[in-house]
Amino acid sequence: MIGAFNAGVQMNRRRQQPRVARPAFAIYSVALKTSSYDGRANDSPCCSRRHLAIRLLERAFRIAIGAAILGAWAVGANAQAQAASARGDVAQFRARVEKALAEVHAQRAAWGIMVADRDTGEILYAQNADHFFAPASNAKVFATALALATLGSDYRFRTTLESKESPSADGRLLGDLILVGRGDPDLSNRKFPYVGSGEREGPIDRALAEMADAAVAKGLREVDGDIVGDDSYFPYDPYPAGWTTGDLFFEFGAPVSAIAFNDNVVTVRVQPGASAGDAATLTCDPSAAADMVGLTVSTVAPGAASNIAVVRQPGVDFIQIRGTIPAGHALVRLDLAMTDPADTAARTLKQLLEARGVHVTGQARVQHAEPPESTPAGDPVFPAPGTAAEPAANRFVLAEHLSPPLLQSVEFTNKASNNLHAELLLRAVAREQSGLGSTAEGLKIEDGFRQAAGIPDGDVVLSDASGLARDDLVTPRAMVTLLRYAARQPWGPDFVSTLPVAGVDGTLEDHMKNTAATGLIEAKTGTLEHDHALSGYATTLRGEYLVFSIFCNNDAQHGPGPSATIDAIATAMVETLGTGRNGTRKTK
Repeated sequence: MIGAFNAGVQMNRRRQQPRVARPAFAIYSVALKTSSYDGRANDSPCCSRRHLAIRLLERAFRIAIGAAILGAWAVGANAQAQAASARGDVAQFRARVEKALAEVHAQRAAWGIMVADRDTGEILYAQNADHFFAPASNAKVFATALALATLGSDYRFRTTLESKESPSADGRLLGDLILVGRGDPDLSNRKFPYVGSGEREGPIDRALAEMADAAVAKGLREVDGDIVGDDSYFPYDPYPAGWTTGDLFFEFGAPVSAIAFNDNVVTVRVQPGASAGDAATLTCDPSAAADMVGLTVSTVAPGAASNIAVVRQPGVDFIQIRGTIPAGHALVRLDLAMTDPADTAARTLKQLLEARGVHVTGQARVQHAEPPESTPAGDPVFPAPGTAAEPAANRFVLAEHLSPPLLQSVEFTNKASNNLHAELLLRAVAREQSGLGSTAEGLKIEDGFRQAAGIPDGDVVLSDASGLARDDLVTPRAMVTLLRYAARQPWGPDFVSTLPVAGVDGTLEDHMKNTAATGLIEAKTGTLEHDHALSGYATTLRGEYLVFSIFCNNDAQHGPGPSATIDAIATAMVETLGTGRNGTRKTK
């Protein structure tokens, strides 16, 4: 058994969770790679040793250049910080930070902070800015910026209902009806543009129902075959490296699939029986996911404590809900991760078609691609020609669903801090850029993007896109560098608009409310059990535009303590920093 997790604790647990020129390095690297390629044409031992020596030389050179760049950067940064320290506003800010970090609950945690002028890059404050920290959901900053930069704000995902042939004149389809997913994060009833906490409208199967209606409108009356959920657009790899077994139960650990139905979440409601001793009852939404959930919960006397746990068996797509619930107790709601989203979507589509009078002779089933392969160094391996799963050409399309524009999907991803959506965006970039929609290929492309932004190689180490992986590492300086880079790009204003706003919306709606920072901080939050982060942009009361990154790791306390300290530091930025050169803002 993988484990049992107390639902009362877990159900509400949040999982957030100047550019450096490199011409000399780039030219030398290309020269080495050309020589390496020439050497591979000869299989002699001498050439093999020469090839190995060249590769070792290249690696040593890359490390030396990286160290030199980082050293020069650190010297320049220290000089900037020393110059800034003479400013009275910076001294005030430093005093506020020291006071916040002197609180008992903050002293035992590890803190990394960097604040810089957005326009000039001048470093105003730095503490442990070159140390590694777990970024939690701050990792989404890299993935969402990459998606906007490479796919564009107007990019749309396409989901289709397809068949090998068109239905006959009497509406009979000979063969399977195939739901083909291509990574749309929003195959649901979510309202767009983003409002509040991501409002919903209509049944959760609305998108699939609309596709079923379209197929029936084209004359479909019978499917003489199966309903197939085809998520082979991405290699089958539902759980990125670094996720833990406890993540697999709940919505923040929903499996990644090219068919993302209702965020790959099933809502389970447990209702007590009429009296002690009666069995509790269970309902699932979508109902097609009911087979994945088993219930052994009994009703106990009124007034007793509710004790419900979720258990998952290894190797079996099956979740058990066990425990007790007192008579008269309110419904207990659990948002659980689907075990196989493509299967649940296919089952739901079959139900919808049958409800519309379409006779289906076969069953609901799935079509997955093969799992991705990587080299020992972690580089993605592309399938041999003709072996990769590809959507069949010349299929008949009975229905099509287009996602909202990518900008709206990114806005929800960042404001709600949705893990699944971030993972899908990374794989979509990989698929569009290289033809292989794997996490490893997406991270490889993201690494090139970060280097183009001026982040030295090795300053960011990620295993996923969402920040849920426990082995993700980022420096505050790398985050500030990316944020400054993004602000100067054509897509920069769009990107900034997707971030939560302090005291206004998203994961910052209840933070810094009714303070000087309300509406003046646009930033991405991050929260794991012992790690917290906030990185983004700030406009000070003196009209200064800042970029900042605040990391807090290894904090053992529970409750709002770490976030309160981060909020205090962010508010201090807004209240103290700035020379007034851009004009003074009125206090709200």
